[in-house]
Amino acid sequence: MKAILVSETGGPEVLKLADVEKPVAGAGEVLVKQTVAGLNFVDVSFRLGRNPKALPFVIGREGVGTVEAIGPGVTEIAAGQRVGYSETPWLGGYAEYNRVPVGETVPIPDGIDDQVACAAMLQGLTAQYLSSSTHAVGPADAILVHAAAGGVGRLLVQLAKARGATVIATAGGPAKCALAASAGADHVIDYRATDFAAEVKRITDGKGVTVVYDAVGADTFEGSFASTRRRGLLVLYGAASGRIPPFDTQRLSSGGSLFMTRPTLTDHKRERTELLGRARELFEAIAAKKLEMRIGAVYPLAQAAEAQRALEGRETTGKVLLTI
Repeated sequence: MKAILVSETGGPEVLKLADVEKPVAGAGEVLVKQTVAGLNFVDVSFRLGRNPKALPFVIGREGVGTVEAIGPGVTEIAAGQRVGYSETPWLGGYAEYNRVPVGETVPIPDGIDDQVACAAMLQGLTAQYLSSSTHAVGPADAILVHAAAGGVGRLLVQLAKARGATVIATAGGPAKCALAASAGADHVIDYRATDFAAEVKRITDGKGVTVVYDAVGADTFEGSFASTRRRGLLVLYGAASGRIPPFDTQRLSSGGSLFMTRPTLTDHKRERTELLGRARELFEAIAAKKLEMRIGAVYPLAQAAEAQRALEGRETTGKVLLTI
């Protein structure tokens, strides 16, 4: 089969289209003939070697397609069924086929196309748990969402507004700010033109926000910290600009008895009932047109390097996909 193989770590140029052996579904697994693969910033980390992985490997954690075969012991998913997944233990997403643990699969309802379903996997499920479990966002909350024109950020804005919160969003440049505003943000700050922390304090009459959702990391951390109100929560769920530097936890006390967390989707879908419940909420909202899954860019599998280059350079908005 065709797949994007990483034989050495480095820049986007190390992503090579290659012929590799087609996988076989083992016990408790299904073989998915993929139509779409999703790109995520974590893929860049694997490509660069920040997330160590034995070489060579097929990159990619996320995909959607049709089950071609089931392994021994699989009873709840059938051949011919459309499914999506947000991760596998061995990656393998940028490929024509991938074997996936049945516990990671999400059945795709009729009426939800494959590209929208793929956008709802890692990014949609992440936005869902962040706004419901990391902090149960509600009408009493003012929240700050960074990278609000991006895949997770724009979904977070929509979900938080549906829960009644006041949403302050940041994005880079007028076009991205317009996208954040179109998602329903009450206030949008162009972080390239404005000190976002000072603007957050102005908007909140000096109090700061209840929760900061920060997927950017190093570039925004100090401003995020300064934007959090007394006894507020700083949620670091990504590091698009790099990881934050070593941190003295005493600053949480001096900053106003703050809380800080670094959650992952993996820990919010370990139980299958939890995964399916989160997915069901997303698909129902999409079907009811209460949640817009924005597809920002679509590339053919062979152009995975170009796709990652655009993602890494923050040239994209919404979800970036590979068609297979």
